[in-house]
Amino acid sequence: MVSTTGLTAAAVVNELRRCGVTDVVWLPDSESGHLYACLRDDAALRLVPVCREGEAIAIALGLMVGGRRPAVVMQNTGLFESGDSLRGLGLNLGLPLLLLISYRGYSGSLPPTDSAAVYLEPILRAWGLAYYLVESDADVGLIGTALAAAQAQQRPAVALMAREYGAP
Repeated sequence: MVSTTGLTAAAVVNELRRCGVTDVVWLPDSESGHLYACLRDDAALRLVPVCREGEAIAIALGLMVGGRRPAVVMQNTGLFESGDSLRGLGLNLGLPLLLLISYRGYSGSLPPTDSAAVYLEPILRAWGLAYYLVESDADVGLIGTALAAAQAQQRPAVALMAREYGAP
């Protein structure tokens, strides 16, 4: 059943599979336990852990060179840490990479509940990255839209995951 009010881990995993993603490069965080459990138990998607978010884009590039189709999952604060990797590899090399960024602090209205939310969209716009807001299972198709944009523009594109992942 598709949720129009919540975002379930199973719907996200199904969309990643539908898009042909082979690997999910990720440092799990406190808000995404259900997604981690779904990915850990999924035979079609390989979970590639990292020690710091700043490593994720470089590891994804290595996977792409090896013929894989990775996606990177991180919080907005992890994206801030990954800025140099994103600039140097994602933008300068024209890496068509799908990023799923948890929108920590997003409340749907101002003011946000965490200052990290204040900076996220302005930073994405400054880098010229296409981004799409995913708030519920009804929106998970926007993950595929972000991947298509990444491929068409030959640069990273972002699915902003606006809600905590619920149980499958």
